[in-house]
Amino acid sequence: MISAENKRPLQTPSPSALRVRHTLTPFSINVEGGAELLFDGVKKHQVTLPCQPEPWDIRNLLQWIKQNLLKERPELFMQGDSVRPGILVLINDADWELMGELDYKLQDQDNVLFISTLHGG
Repeated sequence: MISAENKRPLQTPSPSALRVRHTLTPFSINVEGGAELLFDGVKKHQVTLPCQPEPWDIRNLLQWIKQNLLKERPELFMQGDSVRPGILVLINDADWELMGELDYKLQDQDNVLFISTLHGG
């Protein structure tokens, strides 16, 4: 191709220079077992994650949840870059430990469920 403006060939970026933007169609995040109180009492969230250069994984999702959905006492939901012990995580009804935990790459229309087993007395 020739640029009409300066009659030089247009340079096409090499495939390695192209960046694929990763976004997902809306998917569900559900919070139960009392943990929903940390999310303004909302149990079900339909979310569409913003585009980013790398595919979304659970690690990135947890940071996004912390910044965008978690309303109070993040220490009761998260510990470091993961969920706190006592928070069960299911991805499409399967234990996240079977799916790769923090490294699981989110897919369109995944259902991620967080269930708190922590109860006060």
